[in-house]
Amino acid sequence: MIGRLGGCLVLLAALVAGCTSDPPPRPESDREKVDRYFSELNAAGRQGSQAQQEFLRGAQHPDFTGKACELNGLTLDVYAALSTLRPDPDWTPEGATKPPSGVIYVLGISITLRRAGATLGEQIGSARVALADGRAYGFTPCPSSR
Repeated sequence: MIGRLGGCLVLLAALVAGCTSDPPPRPESDREKVDRYFSELNAAGRQGSQAQQEFLRGAQHPDFTGKACELNGLTLDVYAALSTLRPDPDWTPEGATKPPSGVIYVLGISITLRRAGATLGEQIGSARVALADGRAYGFTPCPSSR
């Protein structure tokens, strides 16, 4: 009896743990959602700074809605190197005490910063995207025209 009870408790604990944790990363199947996030970000940028700002507010990770930066008339054009997409479960945004909810990915990007169509700068770096509730969320960058 104790053996069966112990086995049931272990099974129950495994089921509860499975229900409360984030799903495992699936880079291949999640790639489409990440690609769509950057496509929509760039499409909003082609409509102007205000449209891109609205996209970024709506796509800001729910755990960090108060951390978004203003674009102040700038637009971002981001090329995402999807071949570099990989899970980054231990990443924590600056100033945060725990990782964001969802499955966190990091990937290489090339970003062009523009004001009124004129290129102000280009940079190569990395970006984080979180997948939660079937949706891709970002962490709004704070561009600078310095």
